[in-house]
Amino acid sequence: MSMLTPPGMGGQYRITGDKYPRLRRPKRRRRLVLAAVASVTALGLIGWGTLQLIDVFTGDNDQAAAAGPKADCAARVSPSPKATGSDGSSGKGFPAPGKITVNVLNATPRAGLAKETADELKKRGFRIGDVGNATEEYDKKVKGVALLLGAKAAEGAALPVVNTQLTGARLKTDGREKATEVDLVIGTGFKALSKQKDADKALATLTSPEPTPTATKTC
Repeated sequence: MSMLTPPGMGGQYRITGDKYPRLRRPKRRRRLVLAAVASVTALGLIGWGTLQLIDVFTGDNDQAAAAGPKADCAARVSPSPKATGSDGSSGKGFPAPGKITVNVLNATPRAGLAKETADELKKRGFRIGDVGNATEEYDKKVKGVALLLGAKAAEGAALPVVNTQLTGARLKTDGREKATEVDLVIGTGFKALSKQKDADKALATLTSPEPTPTATKTC
């Protein structure tokens, strides 16, 4: 028996020579520890990746929320019509047909053309003044459809209104003072007034008020 062998022990615990028994940790336990460490590491990586994805998809919404409700507000410009004048004029200042007196003068050889035209204009709401033949200055000298004569002040008022009732007339101003009086001198190229539906449409386009843009915010 070796001197290193404790008394009373023998068999597999008997120590002989100069070699000692080595106590080793079981391999199975080591594998379990490694597997546990690997699992914890994998779970950590998965959790970190999930947080990154959440930040990517929710980052814009967080910024929009931080900006407040005014971030989505957009300024829009909407037109608002001007008020119509108390005298019946439009927002552009054109007088209504009932405020305009039209003198219908025939400068052609066709008899009765002035009265026929005057009657039609009266049906359309215009006041009728003198009806008859044109003066020598214009008699048989108006080659086009018609000549509309009015005061300088009627150039942007009464003259364009009467002009909506026919096509191809020439506008001219003279020295008269009444801005609401217009001479309609019928020329040799005249056939008839425009159809009333077309004249009404042209008049509405001319006299319709221009909208004034106003800025509004919508969220």
